[in-house]
Amino acid sequence: MNRLFVVNKPIFRSSNSYMGYVKRKYNTKKVGFSGTLDPFATGCLIVATGQYPKLFQYLKKTPKAYSATLWLGVNSQSLDIENVDSVKIVPKLTINDLYQALESLRGELTYYPPKFSAKKVNGRRAYDLAREGKEVELKEISSTIYDIHLINYSHPFVHFEAVVSEGTYIRSLGAMLADKLGVDATLSSLRRDYEGAFSFENERALNPLHYLNIPQNLYTGDPEFLELGKKIYLDYLETKEDGTYWVETENFFSVIEILNGEIKYKLNRVHKFKN
Repeated sequence: MNRLFVVNKPIFRSSNSYMGYVKRKYNTKKVGFSGTLDPFATGCLIVATGQYPKLFQYLKKTPKAYSATLWLGVNSQSLDIENVDSVKIVPKLTINDLYQALESLRGELTYYPPKFSAKKVNGRRAYDLAREGKEVELKEISSTIYDIHLINYSHPFVHFEAVVSEGTYIRSLGAMLADKLGVDATLSSLRRDYEGAFSFENERALNPLHYLNIPQNLYTGDPEFLELGKKIYLDYLETKEDGTYWVETENFFSVIEILNGEIKYKLNRVHKFKN
């Protein structure tokens, strides 16, 4: 069964373990997800079954939007409420201080990912090494913060929203905000509101052709050639410029790449969505 949809991941479940529930619910053995959410995070998680996980790299998944709460006066090794080691009372901040700190985080940021993250270090997940008390050395990464603004401040909780590029660590963003404010703080809640064109709609099945981030190319040749993965030629394609495209027949679609006049299949004979 081919199905593309969005689930609302619950709190304190890893994205991977939640797939066990999805498999049972939809009676399928093959399921994949895109864009891991931290166990304490909730919200939009793109899921696909059957052939559709192969499409993840071609989907409209950016920018991503998050709603988060920063708990002032709290210290945590993992930058969230899973590893809190101290809680202190801190003076109340002014709204102007918050506005200025948030505004300073807009644009391109270079920073280190959290030590408790899924990044791999010598073949192992960073969070596994961190939980074992081992030193974790991660390389700096860059992210773009397209928008970040205050939603509400009810001391000691700062509620904010951020629209960011793919691969951004909101826990690190929360840590940078705490540094700007000059206080210890950690995220106490985190929700992904949407990923590009994707948001939670009660797990409604989605037509992947409406969510592809690559253009369609009209194929006018024999459909059987396309469906069987046979060599096709530029003469039978409307667009002949180099690039990655999707092409379709009545029942299937494929992803092809044109490079220097040669055509290569990236994905072939994927069943089309049917209501």
